Amino acid sequence: MRIHALLFLMLCSVSISPAFAQVVEEQEEEPSTQKIMTDNIKKNPDRNYISFSHENDKLGGGTDQFYTSGARLTYFNVNTQVPYFFEQIDDHIPSFDVNSTTSTSYSIGQNIFTPQDIGIDSNQDDDRPWAAFLYGSIGLTTSYNNHIDDVELTLGVVGPEALGEQTQKFIHRHVSDSAIPKGWEHQLDFEPGLIISWQRRWPYSYTYDFGDFSLNAEPNINLSLGNIYTYAGTGVMFTFGPNDSVQDTPPRVRPAVPGTGYFDTPERGWSWYVFAGADGRAVARNIFLDGNTFKDSHSVDKEILVGDLTGGIAFTLGDYRLAYSYNYRTEEFKNQDEASKFGSLTLTYKF
Repeated sequence: MRIHALLFLMLCSVSISPAFAQVVEEQEEEPSTQKIMTDNIKKNPDRNYISFSHENDKLGGGTDQFYTSGARLTYFNVNTQVPYFFEQIDDHIPSFDVNSTTSTSYSIGQNIFTPQDIGIDSNQDDDRPWAAFLYGSIGLTTSYNNHIDDVELTLGVVGPEALGEQTQKFIHRHVSDSAIPKGWEHQLDFEPGLIISWQRRWPYSYTYDFGDFSLNAEPNINLSLGNIYTYAGTGVMFTFGPNDSVQDTPPRVRPAVPGTGYFDTPERGWSWYVFAGADGRAVARNIFLDGNTFKDSHSVDKEILVGDLTGGIAFTLGDYRLAYSYNYRTEEFKNQDEASKFGSLTLTYKF
């Protein structure tokens, strides 16, 4: 079922984001919770975070179709030395600066996509291609008084070299006891992949205190360019929890809007928060639907506007944080007869 109301919300968000951003920039000198996060990074310059994120439709809708699995391992180093490559291009990235809060992240990951019925061994012309993406990313995150900027460079491969077939068959045989997929011989051909991503988030732009608890709103705008993904998006995330700790949203697998995984732990040794949000994007290219860039391959007619709804909870204990979210993604191609529903688990360790 298509949810036109969600897409309407996304379009409204796109139209108001520039105006909202201008209002927020004018308030940059005012104290804010984001300023507290910036100060925390300056006071704790040697913190490191390792996050493992796993997204799977078995964790959400209980299915095995469409976007079936995503895994991402991220090392986030607060206030580390910026790689030489980024130092050279810093002046050429609009509105992005390297300052005393700039942190570096390194990630490796794999995404797997299948048609709706994985038990058919012939090519399914009216369903999405079999595909996988194996990649590595390097990114910079800079925290200002009222917003966070992220830039990320991703390099990877699509095709048999991405090891989607081996991964899915191994998991189905030895972990989930699911049906063995039969159509991987029809997957997209080999292709190197490149994505350059930028996003701006305004954590705590709207904050309402209820005694010892706070309700916060985090708008965002984002852009990705490359032969894997090209899209522009916007959205908002709401969080509610105790106001005695500072937490950024967990890392996610793109095209979801990822956080850094940064968190601190209050003196009592534990904390929590719940979150819910909506994001939408206008998609110009998605190789997992459009097919290979430089040769003929199986493809489907994609939807230009795609929306995500997300809701979940995060729990912090000492140096660990575990987060779970349920995700609803609207139809991504013309013949898709139902939305994608999947869960996301992220475990983060700080040291």
